[in-house]
Amino acid sequence: MTSSVHRLAADAVSLGYGDRVIVDELSLDITPGVVTTVIGPNGCGKSTLLKSLGRLLRPREGQVVLDGKAISSMKTKDVAKVIGMLPQTPVAPEGLTVADLVARGRHPHQSWLRQWSADDETEVAAALAQTGIADLADRALDELSGGQRQRAWISMALAQGTDILLLDEPTTYLDLAHSLEVLDLVDRLHAEFGRTVVMVLHDLNLAIRYSDELVVMREGKIVERGRPADIVTAELLAQVFGLEATVLTDPVSGRPMIVPIGTRHVRGAADYDE
Repeated sequence: MTSSVHRLAADAVSLGYGDRVIVDELSLDITPGVVTTVIGPNGCGKSTLLKSLGRLLRPREGQVVLDGKAISSMKTKDVAKVIGMLPQTPVAPEGLTVADLVARGRHPHQSWLRQWSADDETEVAAALAQTGIADLADRALDELSGGQRQRAWISMALAQGTDILLLDEPTTYLDLAHSLEVLDLVDRLHAEFGRTVVMVLHDLNLAIRYSDELVVMREGKIVERGRPADIVTAELLAQVFGLEATVLTDPVSGRPMIVPIGTRHVRGAADYDE
């Protein structure tokens, strides 16, 4: 396994839409070569943060930095050679085949002087093989199951040859079996190729199971960060999610496992200092 060599960070970024500020002066260094998952209540700014890391949303203040350079000052193709972004609800033209979709991942590597090549063909074939969908290459994307479609989109991101993968809710609209299928794939790709992965997930137990690090957000700020075993506590769940729960040890993964009891009024951190 080769570790990631690129470094991505948010430096005091403030993000929002219209007059509304979603993320306020947030700083975050992404640890290279690990799987980091951002969790938090709906509307806390998880996806907004991920969009800024992928250069889909320009900060109002602060900057996103890639290898020491402000990402906003870099050429789009140069960014796309390092960062692959899979949004929450990607859209493709009707009737597009899996092979055609994955081939689009090679666009950042092409120019007027460098058109489609044997190297591109090899990268597309490798991406299809890595995600286990080579036999679906000629199928239309809209004919596939949810899990197969997500594999195809991840395959396109892999074909970009990027070192960093940003995945916004990759299990959205998937049942549990397909969710595990997709996250097992992400876990394998990270383990075999050492890619840096940053995900947003809403299922807390899946986030714990598949992440090296968790970033916990609430109201546009980071309230906790660290290894799941170090930070996932009943107190944190109550503070951030308003959730009464017991935290046990998962007999399969050995990591924390959340057993919900019920919801409660969300109390501030000061309420736990008693």
